[in-house]
Amino acid sequence: MSSKVSYSERRTNGTTDDSNQRPRASGHASRGSQHEQRSTRSPQSSFTNPAHKRTASGNPRPASRSTEERRTERVTVTTKEKLISRTKSPDRRPRDAPSEKRRSKEPTKPRQSEAKTKDAKPDAPPAIWDPIVSLTPHTSAPLAIRVSIPPSASDAPQSLQPQPLHELSLEAQEAAMIEDLLFVFMGYEGQYIRYAYSYDPTEERDRLAGPDFKIQPGLDPSLQDLTMSMLKMATHYSALETFVDVQSRDEFGAVNHALCAAIRKLLQDYLIMIAQLETQFLTNDTFTLHLLNVHTLPTSQMMLQLYSLAHEFLKRNALLDDESEEDSDPDDIEKVLENLKRGGDLMPGNMTGKKVCKGGVAIGLITKRLETMSGDPAARSLLTSLLRDASRPYMAMLNEWMHHGEIRDPHSEFLIKEQASIRRDMLEQDYIDDYWGRRYTIREHDIPPQLQGVKDKVLLAGKYLNVVRECGGVDVSKVVQDIPKSFDDPRFLDNVNNAYSHANESLMKLLLTTHALPARLRSLKHYFFLDPSDYFTYFMELSTSELRKPVKSVNTVKLQSLLDLVLRQPGSIVSLDPFKEDVHIEMNEVSLIKMLQRVVNITGIEQGETLQPLTNQPTEMDPNAVGFTSLQLDYTVPFPVSLVISRRTVWRYQALFRYLLSLRYLELQLSTTWQTHNTGVVWRHKSSMRRVEIWKRRVWTLRARMIVFVQQLLYFCTLEVIEPNWQSLMSRLKAKDGSLDGSGKPDRTVDELMQDHVDFLDTCLKGCMLTNGKLIRIHSKLMQTCIAFAAHMNWLSRELEKSDPDLIGPIQPPNMTDKEWKRYQAVKSQKSHNDSGSSQLQDEESRINNLFDLIGNWERNFSRHLQILMDALNHYAATETVVLLSLCARLATANQGTEYDAGPRNEENLAA
Repeated sequence: MSSKVSYSERRTNGTTDDSNQRPRASGHASRGSQHEQRSTRSPQSSFTNPAHKRTASGNPRPASRSTEERRTERVTVTTKEKLISRTKSPDRRPRDAPSEKRRSKEPTKPRQSEAKTKDAKPDAPPAIWDPIVSLTPHTSAPLAIRVSIPPSASDAPQSLQPQPLHELSLEAQEAAMIEDLLFVFMGYEGQYIRYAYSYDPTEERDRLAGPDFKIQPGLDPSLQDLTMSMLKMATHYSALETFVDVQSRDEFGAVNHALCAAIRKLLQDYLIMIAQLETQFLTNDTFTLHLLNVHTLPTSQMMLQLYSLAHEFLKRNALLDDESEEDSDPDDIEKVLENLKRGGDLMPGNMTGKKVCKGGVAIGLITKRLETMSGDPAARSLLTSLLRDASRPYMAMLNEWMHHGEIRDPHSEFLIKEQASIRRDMLEQDYIDDYWGRRYTIREHDIPPQLQGVKDKVLLAGKYLNVVRECGGVDVSKVVQDIPKSFDDPRFLDNVNNAYSHANESLMKLLLTTHALPARLRSLKHYFFLDPSDYFTYFMELSTSELRKPVKSVNTVKLQSLLDLVLRQPGSIVSLDPFKEDVHIEMNEVSLIKMLQRVVNITGIEQGETLQPLTNQPTEMDPNAVGFTSLQLDYTVPFPVSLVISRRTVWRYQALFRYLLSLRYLELQLSTTWQTHNTGVVWRHKSSMRRVEIWKRRVWTLRARMIVFVQQLLYFCTLEVIEPNWQSLMSRLKAKDGSLDGSGKPDRTVDELMQDHVDFLDTCLKGCMLTNGKLIRIHSKLMQTCIAFAAHMNWLSRELEKSDPDLIGPIQPPNMTDKEWKRYQAVKSQKSHNDSGSSQLQDEESRINNLFDLIGNWERNFSRHLQILMDALNHYAATETVVLLSLCARLATANQGTEYDAGPRNEENLAA
């Protein structure tokens, strides 16, 4: 600013010459003194060299004007006289009265103090005006202007103020305005055009909004209107210069940096134009204010477009006072907390807590502005060029992501967000698939409009390639050639689609061929769905003694050894399985029913939330749990197959396995009961007492009904639910290349494959009635009734022996063979009989009555709950799953011949 003040000083000193001297030359003398002051730091020393005049380029004014050498000497002499005469400024006050009256409306403190000093000491020399330039500290914007802000021209001493405009001729006023405009266009104050009093150059908001200018009074109205119309361009330039410095800071991202570089290049062209206009002013005698206006009109429109665009950016960044309420985010605190929970960081720099317009949002603003101004060819061309330049770093990140699977986003502005804290080793214990679902996510509010329609393809292309790259299937050092570098490239969408297809094909080939995904799925079916159950039946026979123990006493290592022995048994299908080493035995102390109920009771499950019971809930252990009810298998899957067979899907396999195992175990118990009924003497012997025979037939009938229920349920789950859905899933994987027609090109994506796998398991769970809370409760009551019946069979045998009069006495019954009687006596001799025969005869009637009451309770409970189950199956078959109709028809045979055969539908049953 010190150089500008020297202009004011020279203009002031040069205008005290006689009226025949050209004021325009005085103006150039001041311009020459500006260059001189930059090398000599003192106002007085600036007059040692001759002033730079307009006619120096060899384009003189008309001949009536005096020569350049004489004018220069007069300026030097007049300046010395001016310094002496200024001390007698009260003599000139009357002539400046009108101007001073107008200035008195908005006085400044420095001028008031200067006036008081002059009144008190009229003969004192003026204060020395010596502004000093300094460098401001570094910022994160490497190319930001670091020169300190110069003092305002209105603070300069009175001795440096220029001659009032009303004392100049019209031609001199025009020359002064042109010269001042050339300075103002470059962001400096002129002698007569200065910053408005409302503008504070030290306030960043004011600099971003741009300064308002005021013209000193006394200017001709025609010149003033023309000058005011051009001052807007100066405002825009100053605002853009500050905008570039602010938006180039590190926290605004690479897109803003590229945009600022493009704007800086335009501003450089603007300054070149100003230098050319100055040359015209110095060399062309016919250069007028009107010509200056004509030359700057196209540039003024360009600066207006840049200023409007910058204003939109500043509003979104909350750097202006007129930020709209819609830009404010009331949930910003929640977003910050959520970001911190997920391992994110606060925004860098001084923008913490503010919405920074960067990345896709910045590209969206330019795109929106381009659509708005599409009717203006010049604006469209300008904004298209800005969009092309600003999108280059974004396109570089996009191509790196789609072609190499890597994210190089130091400023967090790319539409794909990476959670580096989520690693692939979390797949081994992660039940919510965080690695695949949340490792890479889309920033929904930061998507450029050009990528809005293909955002999912962009996400999946990078995710697929990232998996392939981690498995060593992508050469990261390979540079992809001939890719689009901007959004307006016609090959842009083709590039996205081709990259997506290539990534999908690479990962499908990696999963289906290299890592044998179909073989993995068949292995899971062998172990979890008991497809060839011969090995598992053998395992159950070997481990029965261990599995009957309470779950706390079960030796898991022994069970694992037995399972390994069975899996390696020659002749079984699983012995040829290459993945049998990945199967492990474990015990789950939470019962199957409670585990399923805790899952289905979770309401409002959002995307990505777990289907596993919540970890913050207390785990309810089953006190009656034994090895059979707690046994479950685990399966270890390597990366990247673990993306498809994740912990969440393994949990579904485990739920289905435990359910099928419970049915098999119940079937085994009821089969053991059938063997007891067919081999036990007390059950085979036909008693002479009719009531005992009637009771035995009721027991046999209930046992047969229970076996029918369990076997029909097991048949339905395996052959009507799991097997058809399994065949449907495998039909999509029958071609190694992932194509259904064998064309070699995958018809489906990896995500669709993963979803098909999850849908297969969910369909199986739903078909097996494991996702409905009511059906689970009814099924639990039926299973408990059957288990209690099978568990009490030995006790029933003893009670039957005591109740049958043929077996009480020592005499052989007439309808029992000698062999049966000897065997019965051998068993009976091992038992001690403390009760006398008379007491047994006395208790015989009551004992038989108790047995009839007991079997009646079991029959009613089983029949009632079975009927409730069938009613519920009919309802859900009509509203949800039609496949349940076949199960309902099969289970109806288990209630034939009972009081529920007609299917009563009273309110008591439905409420239960």
